[in-house]
Amino acid sequence: MTSSGSESLDFAVPRLTLVTDRRATAGRPLATVVEEALRGIAGSGLPPHEVAVQLREKDLSGQPLVELARALRDKTAAAGVKFLVNDRVDVALAVGADGVHLGGESLTPADARAIAPALAVGISAHGIDELLAGAPYATFAFFGPIFDTPAKRRYGPPLGTAALTAATAIGVPLIAIGGIEPATVDGVLAAGARGVACIRAVMAAPDPAAAVHALARALGGGPSARETLRKSV
Repeated sequence: MTSSGSESLDFAVPRLTLVTDRRATAGRPLATVVEEALRGIAGSGLPPHEVAVQLREKDLSGQPLVELARALRDKTAAAGVKFLVNDRVDVALAVGADGVHLGGESLTPADARAIAPALAVGISAHGIDELLAGAPYATFAFFGPIFDTPAKRRYGPPLGTAALTAATAIGVPLIAIGGIEPATVDGVLAAGARGVACIRAVMAAPDPAAAVHALARALGGGPSARETLRKSV
C-alpha cells in the first residue's frame, strides 16, 4: 500500500526533525536554541536539506505564534533546513513554511491538503489504526513512542521496533519518535524508519549543537562514524 500524499509532492522527507518546546530550554530564547542546534549539522555527514525544525507550541496562537514562526523560518532558511508548523495551516502559509504537522485534534489530512496542496502534510500516529486513517493524504508520519519517554507516556507503553517494522507495510515514510538518542538511531533505521524526531534531547541540551551533531552523525555518517559514536556514548 502506498500513500498518495507521499507521491504528490516534491518533498524529501527529513531524516532528522527537531520539535520545539520553549518550556524545555531552561529560560533560553527558543530561536537562539534552534539557531545553536542547527550549527551542529556542519561536519556531521547529514545534508541540511534532510533536517527539519517543527514549531510545536500548542499554547500560542495569533500574533505571538506568527512572530515566533517567522523568527524560526528565518533561522531555518539561513541554515538550509525545512520548516514545519504544528496544526496551523494558516500560519504555515503565512510564513512560507515547507509543511504542516497534524495531531489528533487538528484538521484532517484531507482537509489540510485541500486548503494547501503545496504544503507537505505530516501526521502523528501512535498505532497502525491511526496510521491507516491518515495514510492516503500524508507525506510522512511520526510513529511512536518507540522507546519510553515521559512526554509520550499518556499514549501508553512504548511501541518498540517490531511495531515500527510492521507499520512500514502501510507505505508512508515513518519518522520514529519517543526516547530517541544517538545510540538508538541504528536500531530504528534497521526497523524501517526513514528518520527520527526528538524534542527534549535537543531543546533541553546544555549544548544543542553537540546534541544535534551526535544525532546527525548517527544518521548521516558511514559505519565507521557510527561505530566511533557508539564507543563514545
